[in-house]
Amino acid sequence: MKKHTSIILIILFAALAAQAQIIKTSLTLTIRDELGNAVEGATVSIFENQEDYTAEKNAAETGTTDAKGVIRFKNLKGIAYYVLARKGDKDNAGGGEQTGKLEEKKFNKATIVIQ
Repeated sequence: MKKHTSIILIILFAALAAQAQIIKTSLTLTIRDELGNAVEGATVSIFENQEDYTAEKNAAETGTTDAKGVIRFKNLKGIAYYVLARKGDKDNAGGGEQTGKLEEKKFNKATIVIQ
């Protein structure tokens, strides 16, 4: 019985360790307009520091929102990111520009309003 319990515990710990390695730090952003509608096709860039954000260069990641106004960035660092979301003449300048510090190995979420 002890041998079976030990084997089960070893398998359980191995599974938990594997799961910890599978989950990467990610950020899911939902982009909305001033009326709260999802914005499809917005270009979204995230920056690791304010200087790059202000200059709009050296983005850590860039992508485009889907039909629900959602974009997901994977394999990120556990830091706060500066977000620039833009579609046409609307962007998020002046508010909602920085995420909180991301929790490592978690699925982080935020909503950005462009106007």
